[in-house]
Amino acid sequence: MSTTPNPFRDVVQWLARSTGFPAVRLPTRAENMICVAALAAIEEASEQQRFLIKGQDPAQAAALKAHAMRRSLVHYKSDNSAKV
Repeated sequence: MSTTPNPFRDVVQWLARSTGFPAVRLPTRAENMICVAALAAIEEASEQQRFLIKGQDPAQAAALKAHAMRRSLVHYKSDNSAKV
């Protein structure tokens, strides 16, 4: 069994459960609209998949962030103009 979502399989299963497909068919325009909605779901899923890229190692990312923070503190200049 594949773990990837298959909108067309889901559509056919929904049609079988809800309408008694293939013994009972919806009007052609309704079936076409449902198939177009499945195509839109595939396109949206592929768009969202692009943004799911994660870094390789969270510990390494945290270490690099801490290193960058320490490097930014090296150039900190104190303001001694407000003398008491």
